[in-house]
Amino acid sequence: MNIKNGDILEKLNPADTFTLAMDEEIRRDGLAGSYGCFALELSNLPDIIELQQRITEFSQRFPVTQASLQQINRHFYWCKRNDPPQLFFQHLCPEDRNEEDFQQKIISDIINHKQAREISAPIEFHLLTGLKKHILFTRWLHPYCDARGVELILKYLCTADEAQRRQFGLPDTGPLVNVQLGKYRWWQKIGLLLKGKRYIGILDSLESIQPFHSDLPPERLNYMIQRLSEAQTEQALRQARQTVGLAGTSLYYIGCLMRALEKMHPDNPGEAYCAPYAFNLRKQRALAPVTGNHLSALFAQAPRAIVQDRQKLFAHLKQQNAQVIRQQLDYAFLPLMWAGAWLSLAEYGKTLRLSYGSGKERSSFWFSDVGRLDIPADSFPGAGINGVYHVCQVTAPPGLAFLNCIYRNRLTLSYNFVEPLGNSAQIELLHQFMLAELLGEGE
Repeated sequence: MNIKNGDILEKLNPADTFTLAMDEEIRRDGLAGSYGCFALELSNLPDIIELQQRITEFSQRFPVTQASLQQINRHFYWCKRNDPPQLFFQHLCPEDRNEEDFQQKIISDIINHKQAREISAPIEFHLLTGLKKHILFTRWLHPYCDARGVELILKYLCTADEAQRRQFGLPDTGPLVNVQLGKYRWWQKIGLLLKGKRYIGILDSLESIQPFHSDLPPERLNYMIQRLSEAQTEQALRQARQTVGLAGTSLYYIGCLMRALEKMHPDNPGEAYCAPYAFNLRKQRALAPVTGNHLSALFAQAPRAIVQDRQKLFAHLKQQNAQVIRQQLDYAFLPLMWAGAWLSLAEYGKTLRLSYGSGKERSSFWFSDVGRLDIPADSFPGAGINGVYHVCQVTAPPGLAFLNCIYRNRLTLSYNFVEPLGNSAQIELLHQFMLAELLGEGE
C-alpha cells in the first residue's frame, strides 16, 4: 500500500500499541488476532434499515471506523482506504437448518476468521436472524478501541435522538498515557519507571500456574456463556460486598476463579495464579467511543498456598490492591507503555507475556470486568435487548480468558478457551466450581 501523508488519519497511541502487541502475540500462536466480540441478544427482528443507517452515520462521523492499520517505519497508523470495507453483514438461518446450531457456527466462524490486520475492518456488525432468535454480533480489533468503547458504540446505535448521538465524539485530550505522564516531572517519571520494573520483578519471582496441560498446537477459540439468575446475582454481589467491599467486586471474581482453577488443576506446576486486568484511565462519563484504548495493566497474584484458604486469599488480594493504590503502582506501568511503543511488536509482546525470571508465560488467565451495563433494554432500533455477552481472543498459553458483566440484574460469565488446550467438559466443571465460589458455598 502506497501511503501518502494525507492518507494518515491517526497515529496509534501508547495504549493502542499495548493491545497491538498482544494482537501480534495471538497471531504468532496461530490464532485469529486480538479481536473482541460483544453480542446483543434481541427479542425480535429489528428495524434493519434504521440499524444500517445508524452504522453508516457512525462510520462517517468517525472515519477511523473505515480505516486500515498500517506500519510506517517503527510506528503504526490508521490510514484511509481506497475501498472502504463492508461493516454490516446479515446472516439468515435457512429454513432447513437448526437455528441454534446455525448461529453458533456463524459466530464461531466470525470469531476465528483469520485475516491480515492491514485489510481487516476495525469493526464489523453481524446481524444473525432466524424464526425465534436474533443476535447483533459485533467484532472489533482491539487497537481500534477497548470494551468500554464498544459499549459506547452500541449505545450510539441504540440512541434514537440525533441530537443525543451528536454528543458522542473523539477524546477531548491527547492519549491519556501521555496526559497522565505529563503530570509528573522527569525525575518522577524515572521513579515511576523503576517502581514498575520492581513491581514486575516481584510478580516474576513466582512461576504462574497454567490452567491446561497440553503440548498440542492451538487451533481455535471456543467459548461458553453462563448466566446467573437474579437471585444468584444478588447473592454473589452480597458475598462480594461482605468479602472485599464495595470497590473490590473485580477482585472477588478474580479470587473466585483462582480457587475454582485450583480445584481443577492441583497437579499443574507453578507457584502462583497471576491474572492481568485493565486499569482504565478514561473519564467515567466520557462519550469517546473510538481510538479510546486508555488502558494500563495491573496484576492480581496469589501464591497457591494462599489460594487454598478462601479467607486468606481475599485478605491477600485486598492488601495487594491497597498497596497498588498507595504506591501508585497503577501508574507505574505508564512509562513502560510509553517506552514499549518504540519496540518492535515481537520485542514488546515478549516483554509483556514472558516472565523475566522463568521465561515462561506470566499470566494464568486473562480477566475483564465490564461492570453493570446501562444500555436500556428497549432502546435497540425496533427490538428489545434480552441479554448480552462478550468474547475475546487470548494467547495460548494461558488459553483462558474470563469476562463478566451484569445486565438486567443478571451476572453473565463468559469463559473463553483455546482448543484443543481446553475443552467444553473442563469448562463446564470449572463453572460449577466457580458458581459455588461466587455464591459463597465453596469449601
